[in-house]
Amino acid sequence: MKKSILILSSLFLTIIMQGQIIPQPKPGVAPTVKIGKPQTFELKNGLKVMVVENHKLPRVAFSLTLDNDPYTEADKKGVSDMTSTLMGSGTTKISKNAFNEEVDFLGANVRFSSNGAAASTLSKYSGRILELMADGALNPNFTQEEFDKEKTKLIEGLKANEKSVSAVARRVESVLAYGKDHPAGEFVSEATLKNVTLEDVKANYNTYFVPSNAYLIIVGDVKLKETKKMVEKFFGSWKKATAPSVKFNDPKDVANTQINFIDMPNAVQSEVSVINMSNLKMTDPDYFAVLIANQILGGDFNSYINMNLREAHGWTYGARTAISGDKRIGTFNASTQVRNSVTDSTVVEIMKEYKKIRTEKVSEDMLASVKAGYIGRFVMQIEKPQTVAGYALRIQSQGLPADFYENYIKNVSAVTADDVLRVANKYFKIDNSRIVIVGKASDVAAGLEKLNMPVFYFDKYGNPTAKPELKKPVPAGVTAKSVIDAYIKAIGGEKAASAVKTIVMNGTTTIPQAPSPLTFTSKIDVKGKLMVELAMGTMSLMKQVLNEKGAYIMQQGQRQNVEGEMLTEMRASAVPFEELSLSKKSGLILENIESVNGKDAYAVKNGKTTLFYDVTSGLKIAESKVMEQGGKTMTQTTSYGDYKEVKGVKVPFNVIQNAGFELDVKMSEVKINEGVSDADFK
Repeated sequence: MKKSILILSSLFLTIIMQGQIIPQPKPGVAPTVKIGKPQTFELKNGLKVMVVENHKLPRVAFSLTLDNDPYTEADKKGVSDMTSTLMGSGTTKISKNAFNEEVDFLGANVRFSSNGAAASTLSKYSGRILELMADGALNPNFTQEEFDKEKTKLIEGLKANEKSVSAVARRVESVLAYGKDHPAGEFVSEATLKNVTLEDVKANYNTYFVPSNAYLIIVGDVKLKETKKMVEKFFGSWKKATAPSVKFNDPKDVANTQINFIDMPNAVQSEVSVINMSNLKMTDPDYFAVLIANQILGGDFNSYINMNLREAHGWTYGARTAISGDKRIGTFNASTQVRNSVTDSTVVEIMKEYKKIRTEKVSEDMLASVKAGYIGRFVMQIEKPQTVAGYALRIQSQGLPADFYENYIKNVSAVTADDVLRVANKYFKIDNSRIVIVGKASDVAAGLEKLNMPVFYFDKYGNPTAKPELKKPVPAGVTAKSVIDAYIKAIGGEKAASAVKTIVMNGTTTIPQAPSPLTFTSKIDVKGKLMVELAMGTMSLMKQVLNEKGAYIMQQGQRQNVEGEMLTEMRASAVPFEELSLSKKSGLILENIESVNGKDAYAVKNGKTTLFYDVTSGLKIAESKVMEQGGKTMTQTTSYGDYKEVKGVKVPFNVIQNAGFELDVKMSEVKINEGVSDADFK
C-alpha cells in the first residue's frame, strides 16, 4: 500500500533541510560582568546553603543538588530512575493532586529527582513554595499504585527506544567508552527494570537522598535573614547522614583508533561519534584553552567539522564536538548523523579536521570570532537565576576560586593560537579514539572496512559480535514481478485489491516537542484524489489535498500550491495499492535479500524508491526513498506492520516513518469503500 503519509513527512523534511545559517557575533571589546556572590551558611545536618540576593525582579529560584559520588545499580539498574519518577507524587502530608493544584494556583514550578529538586516562583510566594519543595523532597509518598504505573510507562519507553538509532547509539557509546561495570556505562533495560521493587526505591532514597553532600542555592528577590529562618524551619529536620562513596577505576582509551560498528538494519542514516576519555578539570590551567579549541574544532557553528560536513559537503544538518571540565572523568566526542552512502567519507573528513587543528595554527580572525561568540553567549546567560545558581554550585563543589567567573572573560580572551594547538594535541586524541558508528551494515560496512583502521562489531547492548551477514543472493526463479505478485496474493488477491476504490485511515502519532499526541487522517480515492491531515485536537497543524485540478498544502493557516516533481509524486501516491500497477511495470530490479527489522526481505528497486517484501509472508514491510531537498540528499524510510484484514484485504495498522525524526502512526480505524466524499478533497 502506498501511504500518503510519505508526502506529509517529506514536507517536514523540507522544513528541516532548509534551516538558516545563524549569524555569529562579531568580535568586539570584551565586556566586564558582575556576578552575584552568594552568602553562605550550613545547617547542623550538613546541608550547605548559598543565597544570592537579586532584587531586580520579584522572583526567586531554588535549587537543591545532591553532589554524591556515582554508584552502580547492577541487575537493578533503573532504581534511581524510578526514584526520580516517583518523587513529586505527593507527600506524606499532601496528596499528589492537592500538591500540584496549589503549585499551579501560585503560578510556580516545582520539580524533583533522585538527585535533588528545583523550584521557581514570585517572591511573595517564596516561603510557601520552599515549604512545598522541602516537603516533597524530605517526605515523598512512595505508593505501590504510582510505582506500578510509572514502571509500566518506563518499560514502554524502553521498548519504543529499541527502534531508535540515536537511542541505541547513546547507549552503546557509553558502554564502550566506560565499560558496563562503571556507573556511566550502565544502562537501564527492561530486564533490570523488572527487578526493581518499591522497597528498592525506598532503600535508594533513604541511602542517597541525604544532606551530607547537598547544596541548596537560592537566587532572587529574598533577604538573607528571613531566608535563613525559612531554610532552618523547612530543612532542619532532615536527618544527618552521609551517602556511600565507592571509587571506580578510570576507563582507558583504546591503544589505537578503531571503528566500533553496531548494525541497525532500519537505520536510514548513520550515527557517527568519535570518542576519547578526558580528565579535564575546571581548575586545570588548560581549561579555557580547551574550551576554545573545542569551539574551533566542532563546538561553534562555523567550526572546522561543521563547515566541512554540513556546508562544504551537505552531508548533515549539523556536526558538533563537546568536552566539559568535571571533577570526574568524562569524554571528548565529535558526533553527527549522515546518510548511509557517505558514512565512510564522513569518518575520513572528521579525521582530517582533527589533524588540521593538531598541526595547523588557527587563524587569528577565526580565533577572535570564536572567542567573541563564546563571550557573548556567556554574557547573555549570567542574568538567568539558574546560571548564577550553577556558578555558585561549581565554585563550591569543584573548589574553584571565588572570582572564577569574574575572571572568566579575561581568561577566555587570553587564549592564543599556540594554546589551541598545544591543548588539541593533548586532549583530542586522534590516535586513541573509538569511532562508534550505528547504521545499516548492508549499506556502510564495506566502505568502512576499506579505511585504514580495524573494525569491530557489537550488538545494540555493547556486546562483541560477529560481522553481520549482509545482503543475500536471490534464489533462482524469483523475479521482481513474482515478488510483487506474491504481495498482491498475500493481501487478499488481485480481485479483492482491485475492488478497493477508497481508503480512510485514522490514527494517532507524536512529533518532537509536541505536548500531546496528534491525530492522523488519510483519505485516498482511486480516481486520483488524496487528503492527509495532522491535527492537535481541533487545530489542524498540516493538511495536504490533491484533486483533479492540482494540489496544495496548508500549514498553520498558510496555503502553498504544489507543483513539479512533488505534484507528480502526490499523484503517484493517490492509489490504494501501487503494486497493482507495478506488477505490469517494466524496469523494476530485484536487487537482493536484506535484513529489515529482523526479517529477511526482497529488495525491489523502483527508481529512487526501494520496496522491501517479507520473504516468508510476502507482505511489504518497508520502503526507502532517496530525496533531494534544498541541495541536500536524504534517505527516507517507512516501515509497515500490524497487518489486519478489512473487507477481505490486509492493510497495515502501524506505519513508522523516519526522515530525521520518527513518525510512528498507529491506526485506530481503517475504512474501505466508505467514509469518503468529493468534499474531502476541496
